[in-house]
Amino acid sequence: MRVLGIVGALLIGGLNAASSQVVSSNTDEPTLYTYCQQFQTLYTQIREQSITPDSARLQFSSIMNNLQARFRSMESYKQDSLQRDSLRRTGQYFSFPIRGYSSSAIGGSHGEGYRGNGFDLFDYNVRGSHPAQDIFISDRNQDNIDDRTSKPVDILAMSRGLVLAIETDWKPGSEYRGGNWIWVYDPTLHGLFYYAHNSEVDVSPGQWVHAGEKLAEMGRTGFNAYKTRSPTHLHLMYLQIQPNGLPLPINPYEWLLTAKATK
Repeated sequence: MRVLGIVGALLIGGLNAASSQVVSSNTDEPTLYTYCQQFQTLYTQIREQSITPDSARLQFSSIMNNLQARFRSMESYKQDSLQRDSLRRTGQYFSFPIRGYSSSAIGGSHGEGYRGNGFDLFDYNVRGSHPAQDIFISDRNQDNIDDRTSKPVDILAMSRGLVLAIETDWKPGSEYRGGNWIWVYDPTLHGLFYYAHNSEVDVSPGQWVHAGEKLAEMGRTGFNAYKTRSPTHLHLMYLQIQPNGLPLPINPYEWLLTAKATK
């Protein structure tokens, strides 16, 4: 019953809106979906450079603090830092984000592809960092079909959470790097998972997802991911929200090593 109640709250006004679309609200009362709308709008403004980095930080902090306060009012989400650390260390909390694959598909050797230094979510001109793990599939002809199964590859939620924002309208030739992406807020960890380069997105802002639930199908969308030099992969990033409401990138490599695989 608790889950049904949460889902009902989350789906208020839920629709499959790309970040390039305007999402309207019919109520002045802040709901969880209202925060999804705010995040969707803010991330689009950051990408289009229509907001200053300082203003973006202030808005982001407000959205995250309000989300945390809303979930903390629910008894099941009251977690202290020790409880959150314990969850992050256990392999029972996370699901591996690609169906049919395991940690052996992570790019590089021992996860060295992660580079968190210099990351700035709020300034689209800042380049050079890679605060994420890239996870590759077998796709020699780059048609988004698994060479082993001859089927598309499902992208799965690593943990339970609220779908905050999505992009579904990426086109070849666009300079936007993430392609078709998904942001999911995990209220237990108070952090954000970012899944990028998807071919299609199967969730909507305001939707509640569980660990191991399908979010999308893997693709090659995004400025660099679309190029033939780039093997087909998922770009997975995790941002831990700090007490000031701002994001700190955390390497998810250890979580991926112990995450439950899904066939």
